[in-house]
Amino acid sequence: MLNQVNYIVNYLLYFFTSQTKYDIHSPFVFDFIVNVLNVRKQKPYYHTIELLRSNMLKSTAQIKLKPLGAKPSSFETTQVVSEVCKRTSKSAKYAELLERICHYYQPQFAIELGTSLGVSTLYQASGIANGVLYTIEGNKDSVKVARFNAEQAQLENIQFIEGDFQTELPNLLAELPMLDYVFFDGHHALEPTLNYFELCLKKAHNSSIFVFDDIRWSDEMKLAWEKIKNHPKVNVTIDLYTMGVVFFRKEQEKEHFVLRY
Repeated sequence: MLNQVNYIVNYLLYFFTSQTKYDIHSPFVFDFIVNVLNVRKQKPYYHTIELLRSNMLKSTAQIKLKPLGAKPSSFETTQVVSEVCKRTSKSAKYAELLERICHYYQPQFAIELGTSLGVSTLYQASGIANGVLYTIEGNKDSVKVARFNAEQAQLENIQFIEGDFQTELPNLLAELPMLDYVFFDGHHALEPTLNYFELCLKKAHNSSIFVFDDIRWSDEMKLAWEKIKNHPKVNVTIDLYTMGVVFFRKEQEKEHFVLRY
């Protein structure tokens, strides 16, 4: 009950202090609001992905998972796909936002840290016309389900990488010439989040976009987000309550925005 009360209080504080397009004087952020954040156009592949989500939410199939992220463990447990999907998949509201970011800015080299069952993966990949989404996941069975979903959605611009972030991310970055987009959605703890951020920063450029999920998930994630906001190479940050969006544009003044979504 206490956690629910804290969530409600924190969300109300965010809601009543957040800004809308009418409060924004930055042309770049205003453009983001008008062409990405506030767009509500339904696209045919949204329906396809939501049908796949619906099938998973009804599935009684079991998969083996080991805890990763903030509380990693080497012990596997057997879990039902429907429960995993309900617990780990982004809502359509935020998954569609990720698609719109990818569709509007069109990254060529994109990374997702944390595939799970692939709902967000499908949305992001659907928005990328001529690039590749590399998605890393530590659970073998999750990757199998995500691959199946990608095949059903007929998406061929996804490269699935099975393994730990600590090993696979440096290996992948060594192969890529640059990074246009990263979605950080795994290992929600202070030190790992900052480590992955610094690793990806080495391949970032002026137009790169980093999106961090669950920025209010814990005190550690709140602190990680504060440190990222204040990083000298970060110029514009956008707080969407559960997600934070980072831009590196040197031509922009260093500003932080809390936008209503």
